[in-house]
Amino acid sequence: MQRRQEGLPKEIVDIAWHVQQRLCRRYQRLLQKGKHRNVVVAAIAREMIAYIWAIAREVVVSEADPKARIARLPT
Repeated sequence: MQRRQEGLPKEIVDIAWHVQQRLCRRYQRLLQKGKHRNVVVAAIAREMIAYIWAIAREVVVSEADPKARIARLPT
């Protein structure tokens, strides 16, 4: 995970860490309450979309070289 975060802005890494902790806690809490696993996964996915939106708004669109962007994708 640390390799994936190399070169990313600190704001995005901070948001991602906050999201990871929050969603893990929420997942465990909902399962402990007796919610069905599929319902829990759907709830977590809906909340994750909101965080993805927040991260997307933080990213500044640049005219980067397309080959450089592809090189950053995990293999």
